[in-house]
Amino acid sequence: MISLEKIRNIGISAHIDAGKTTLSERILFYTGRIHKIGEVGVEGATMDYMQLEIEKGITITSAATTCTWHDTQINLIDTPGHVDFTIEVERALRVLDGAIMVLCGVAGVQSQSITVDRQMKRYRIPRIAFINKLDRVGADPFRVVQALRDKLGLNALLLQYPIGREQEFAGVIDLIEMTANYYEGEHGENRVVKPIPENLFAQTQEAREKMLDRLSLFSEAMTEKLLNGEEVAKELIWSTIRSATLSLELTPVLLGSAFKNKGVQNVLDAVTLYLPSPTDREVVKAFDVKTNEKVDVPADINAPLVALAFKITDDEQAGQLTYTRIYAGTLKKGDRIRNSRTNKAVTVGRFVRMHADKRENIEIAAAGEIVALVGIDCASGDTFCSNGTSLSMEAMFVPEPVVTLSVTPKHKEDADRMTKALTRFEREDPTFHLTVDPESKQTLISGMGELHLEIYIERMKREYNAEVYVGAPAVAYRETISKAVTFDYTWKRQTGGAGQYAHVMGRIEPCGETFVFENKVVGGVIPKEFIPACEKGFRDAINSGLLIGYPVTGVKVILQNGSYHREDSSELAFRTAARYAFEEVYKKAHPIILEPIMLVEVEMPNEYVGRIQGDLSSRRGLVLGSETMGDYSVIRAEVPLREMFGYSMAVRSLTSGQANFSMEFAEYQPVPPSVQEQLVARGVR
Repeated sequence: MISLEKIRNIGISAHIDAGKTTLSERILFYTGRIHKIGEVGVEGATMDYMQLEIEKGITITSAATTCTWHDTQINLIDTPGHVDFTIEVERALRVLDGAIMVLCGVAGVQSQSITVDRQMKRYRIPRIAFINKLDRVGADPFRVVQALRDKLGLNALLLQYPIGREQEFAGVIDLIEMTANYYEGEHGENRVVKPIPENLFAQTQEAREKMLDRLSLFSEAMTEKLLNGEEVAKELIWSTIRSATLSLELTPVLLGSAFKNKGVQNVLDAVTLYLPSPTDREVVKAFDVKTNEKVDVPADINAPLVALAFKITDDEQAGQLTYTRIYAGTLKKGDRIRNSRTNKAVTVGRFVRMHADKRENIEIAAAGEIVALVGIDCASGDTFCSNGTSLSMEAMFVPEPVVTLSVTPKHKEDADRMTKALTRFEREDPTFHLTVDPESKQTLISGMGELHLEIYIERMKREYNAEVYVGAPAVAYRETISKAVTFDYTWKRQTGGAGQYAHVMGRIEPCGETFVFENKVVGGVIPKEFIPACEKGFRDAINSGLLIGYPVTGVKVILQNGSYHREDSSELAFRTAARYAFEEVYKKAHPIILEPIMLVEVEMPNEYVGRIQGDLSSRRGLVLGSETMGDYSVIRAEVPLREMFGYSMAVRSLTSGQANFSMEFAEYQPVPPSVQEQLVARGVR
């Protein structure tokens, strides 16, 4: 087995069309993992193996593979760039140690770049940045570096200088070794090191001085050498960059064009030099299920097994594939391991190392590795441990769906196929929700956007031969309260034998979290064993608000008092009392409707800026700002999702098809009073 110090678990993340999959393909080619380069949107791109990914030219699901650069094993996950598939990025970053953040050299920091940055910071992931597409018209790496600093708050350190711009882009100058790197051969596989061109020497010398000056803040030894006018050894530069990157104080920036086969080998060097091995990361914490205390999970192959199932997929031949990160210990074929959530032991009959959609059977894997377990029944987020150990890893953040569609089978024979498909999709994707409307009995699917749901509807047809009628998209509203109120409710029922009795008192008030329950009952007026039932009752109540039937969020319930009957009180009685107590006072708490607000980014020729701004304003949009890049401009705005359905056709019409836009969820905000009146009058659901 390879030593932990020689393993890198990394993800490639970015805004859509920044070139993630193209970069992944070159990485696999230069490391010898593949022998032919495939391209996005053309059959052959290794990491985009689904037919829908090939047709649409986008990554839909994250793909994992393993390759080797020099003596380092790189476990690589290529993630989607479209915001509708953000859960794929979320669960990948949850289990990775480092990341490559790819940015377009023209567009720079875009909306999904901001989302990815937030996700990386959430999981404290050290990263390097790769400014791609420097061969394109309008590319400006220095502007992108400044945007990394200004928009993302990163301490971005430029390690290279471009040789030429746009169509003249020929290679990069390494500011550490002060050499020019060119890429020769049919696919740029031969990196050729030459002296720096004379016409660039002065600029690169200045760029190196700026780099060392910024870097010296992290090294006293470097500061001393600079003050004494001494040469700074490259080994000291490498080690200083590495330590500052691992501590999240620095983001090294590299340059290139993956499509033109320039700069990718330098990215691989940076992965091995600057990104962490499993032993370099902060010690992972887990909860001891028995004591509920946090314990350390050191990256040690000799420790008891601790592994996290972070993604599940169904495979026609193999059954369920469970993508798993091993944090501690060793896993062997035939081992008995325990699922901490279900407390059930399972036998590992087979597990594999993934290469996109291909599998390599393996007999043993250890801490720091990512494998897929075959045919084991579990859920995403489950923790597996050695028998005798019972630890649970912290769950990942899962965003709430914002768009809902109704789906109805076209023919009788489609019904079972549709149910089978949707059940599978819900199990695989935590952001895909399947519900049945209690009144209309319609099947409802909810997700992160129209494209997200369109993909699943298309997959239903292709993979399950299930044809469905699709309703118009609907907004996933929320309800909340704006005023604190008290409740005092007694539930009594007498039906011959034992009756039902429960009395609850307390208050509900607005809060910044989805739901908070606080027990302030003293003196045993409500027995301890009934308190969880009270919480369940309040949770039942917030599942469906009384204004338009959508879930209630942002509520704190404080249970303060009550009473019980020795014979007639039960868990059911207190659960019922809590639900009715909430519903009785809900209207007095001045409930309001919340709607999802989307961060919209539109890129268009300068002549259409006025039209786009006017159109966004007419959609109740708030323009946050604009940026001009040569002949093109980018407008950023916050717009209610309700107003954005069908926007792709509208923006095409307004700009004669010359604009692109992206949209991602920003936050929930109260709807205007006039809109609330309309929604309540319609009943919405």
